[in-house]
Amino acid sequence: MSKCRYPASFAHPRFWPTWLAIGAMYLVAWLPWRLKLWLGKWIGLAAWRLVKRRRHITATNLALAFPEKSAVEQRHLVRETFIANGIGLMEAATAWCRDAEHLRHRVACRGEEHLQRAKAQGKGVLIVGVHFSTLDMGGALHSLFFEADAVYRPHNNPLFDRFMTRSRHRVFGELIDRHDLRRMIRCIKSGRIVWYSPDQDFGRKVSVFAPFFGRQAATIRLTTKIARMTGAPVVPLMFHRNPDNRTYTIEWLPALEDFPGKDEVEDAARVNAFVEQAIRKHPEQYLWLHRRFKTRPEGEPGIY
Repeated sequence: MSKCRYPASFAHPRFWPTWLAIGAMYLVAWLPWRLKLWLGKWIGLAAWRLVKRRRHITATNLALAFPEKSAVEQRHLVRETFIANGIGLMEAATAWCRDAEHLRHRVACRGEEHLQRAKAQGKGVLIVGVHFSTLDMGGALHSLFFEADAVYRPHNNPLFDRFMTRSRHRVFGELIDRHDLRRMIRCIKSGRIVWYSPDQDFGRKVSVFAPFFGRQAATIRLTTKIARMTGAPVVPLMFHRNPDNRTYTIEWLPALEDFPGKDEVEDAARVNAFVEQAIRKHPEQYLWLHRRFKTRPEGEPGIY
């Protein structure tokens, strides 16, 4: 639904559920960690049972990505994915509503020298991230070590969008609408670090088809375009919730060599290979609820 269809005043009754949701997020942010995990798990399990459409999308994605797993293993992974995303809601509330400093003891870093080396080139840096359920927690913890700008998709609900952007401004420097390429380029050329995640399906017009988990997936060309326009190094970033569900690991990998290349498809394949590498470490934490294989090559039937 378009933003213009919402009432002008945030006091309108239509926004009352949004205010309740925002209040609930502030409350959740201050709960004990163990209670957050418990609540996130049960929210995830409730969604797994009730949100059949997303469960179907998730099951389809996982069957395509992990055909070597048995049907029982795939069903278990679907369930674990919903649990991880439920916990991710608790993490987002914590990241948005509390100072990240209180989480410093929960994060371990690897590969900081790769980002430092990329920064030292003086051309800005493009960080390539992944849409994990830990995304907002990752942004908060990343801010403890390096300041970065972030590319995001504005929310359709204007009240929630205001809450979300104000909360993320506490973590990131600039927030850049995903459609605002000029601003993205300007930030990078000024020497800043910009974090974006190129692993969703935005349609045929802005994409090329490249391998992803053994399937052709529509992959946006923007990584190549930004690198070509700015000359900035492209640094892959991994961020995961550790198996104890209490600590996290941030890992910066070496900047992609000879990127961009001469072929956009090869560039997209390299980006997808990194994304796949990150997902395989903790597959349940990825946003499999998204229709990653929605756009198909000409002549192929739809998957979902």
